[in-house]
Amino acid sequence: MYFVANWKMFGDLRTLNSLDKVIKFSKTNKKNKLKIVYCPPNTLIRPLSKRLKKTKIEVGAQNCHHSYDYGAYTGQVNSKMLKNVGAKYVILGHSENRQLGETDNLINLKIKNAIKSGLKIIFCIGETLKERRDKKTNQVLKRQIEKGLKSIKNKSKIIIAYEPVWSIGTGVIPKEKSLIQTISFIKSRFIKKYPKILYGGSVNTNNSHKLKKIRNIDGFLIGGASHNPKKFIDIIQKTIN
Repeated sequence: MYFVANWKMFGDLRTLNSLDKVIKFSKTNKKNKLKIVYCPPNTLIRPLSKRLKKTKIEVGAQNCHHSYDYGAYTGQVNSKMLKNVGAKYVILGHSENRQLGETDNLINLKIKNAIKSGLKIIFCIGETLKERRDKKTNQVLKRQIEKGLKSIKNKSKIIIAYEPVWSIGTGVIPKEKSLIQTISFIKSRFIKKYPKILYGGSVNTNNSHKLKKIRNIDGFLIGGASHNPKKFIDIIQKTIN
């Protein structure tokens, strides 16, 4: 079971001190299948990876540039640079970046180069509220998966994160039946081996017990609630116990 903390634009060096509780929890927890991943801003990847070196907690990044090679891209960081400072995962295709103009084709290129760098991919897909009301959820997810993973034969490094755009930051989550159907549809897009599938979108201590009932979910991508170590641990405990 994955618990991925997407810090977004949050945290500084002092914030890392708050992770001692999560580190202690990860060391005392006996469930071997529990996997905790922190995805902080790029400024914290190196110090965080050093701090977590002797733990089971891993570190990821929140995005990367589409070029594998170095180049004249002011302010950008590519996948091999992230790998070099300690990242093992990278979140790609997040709706907040799609809304800024990131296309399926660009995401596809990022995924290919991130795999080339040896990173595991947390590939975000999800529909907007309008698309959901127009009953286009499956159509949108099908397009995002097919174009985002085009020409990628080995999908062993891919983890899918289903994040309905209308749920992110709103406190509203899909109903159980709807979420089960959507996760099943996502899995149907893969002929051979299903990838791990996470759910993201307003995951918090109040609804984690509901989400626990969705048996075909392999974990969660958690935003704001992951900033607080106590809330993050509570979500994990309510889900795995």
